[in-house]
Amino acid sequence: MIKLQVIGNLGKDAVVNNVNGKNVINFTVAHTEKYRDAQGNQKDKTTWVDCAYWTDRTAIAPYLKKGTQVYVEGTPDVRTYTKQDGTNGAALTLRILSVQLLGSRPAEGNSNSNGSYNQSSYSQPASVAVQQPASITEPFDDLPF
Repeated sequence: MIKLQVIGNLGKDAVVNNVNGKNVINFTVAHTEKYRDAQGNQKDKTTWVDCAYWTDRTAIAPYLKKGTQVYVEGTPDVRTYTKQDGTNGAALTLRILSVQLLGSRPAEGNSNSNGSYNQSSYSQPASVAVQQPASITEPFDDLPF
């Protein structure tokens, strides 16, 4: 089995499709690597990965928005096709086994001068009341192992 792991940003919002009665979430992930060429100039190389996540759990789809950083893992495939100009092309596709949301890009004006993001750019979870446990009266050295 070949497994590919990609960390990158979504190029556009995910789309949920129904194919032969099964749900699939389609999206593209862009992974950009920075490197220096022979003359010492910094360059960027972006690889686009077409992703297909076959799942009945489509609740993640609304969170897969353009610019969101994700970690995806799955089995890769290379799809070849003929371009409009008659030349051959190839696309890297990934059948997703798991996806994790890593973060999102902040809205305009939510980054500070050193490039880090303000906490206010992310939605905060609803507060949950947590009961404090009763005081522990047993000695700590009575461990069962």
